[in-house]
Amino acid sequence: MAPLVQFADCVRAISATQLDLVGVVEFPERLAEWLRAFDEVISWYGANRPEFRQEMTRVQPRCTFLTALPETEPAVDFYLRQVGGPPGLVPRIAVEAVEQRRSVVIHPFSGSAKKNWPLKNYRELAQRLPAEWADNRFDNLLDLALWMRGASVYVGNDSGISHLAAAIGMRSVVLFGPTDPEIWGPRGEHVRILRHQPLSELPVDEVLKYCLDGMPHSSFFMQP
Repeated sequence: MAPLVQFADCVRAISATQLDLVGVVEFPERLAEWLRAFDEVISWYGANRPEFRQEMTRVQPRCTFLTALPETEPAVDFYLRQVGGPPGLVPRIAVEAVEQRRSVVIHPFSGSAKKNWPLKNYRELAQRLPAEWADNRFDNLLDLALWMRGASVYVGNDSGISHLAAAIGMRSVVLFGPTDPEIWGPRGEHVRILRHQPLSELPVDEVLKYCLDGMPHSSFFMQP
């Protein structure tokens, strides 16, 4: 995540700072001194960990803890409201493609198995398209974004990578099942959300149709 945040003066992963250990082990004095140097600390981390909040405010009283997860409003608007931003904003991350490719990027995973369209369906979809898999070849999200931006279309589940694809402006087909796309759906003019319950019964042909809609000369790529 850190390399993707290009607008900040300094970005560090939580694990690199040892903040994830606050409330678990004795507070490192070096970390305490680093935190005291900030004018204010705003955190979405540790919302369900009272021991974390207690230890943080002990060493840095100027801490604000924000609720981590929305319940009824779109996640984008929820987080914008917490920091005083305007509602309805479409997230944008400016990246330049490494190379232009007439292909479909497939990311078949998410943070929960119940949100995943069956892998066998993705494999069938890939056989009928010029498909590329977003796998473990990338060291960070910025490198992944640069590579994805060069493809014609992205297809994936309700996941962080789907939000990344939408934010960098890709034509995206995002598959939803048990989760509510009104809350968790990525936002963008090129985003098409397909919701089906149960998700496992969403037809491959339906997903294929929307993938091809976003491809140049799509009929040329159609495989039998």
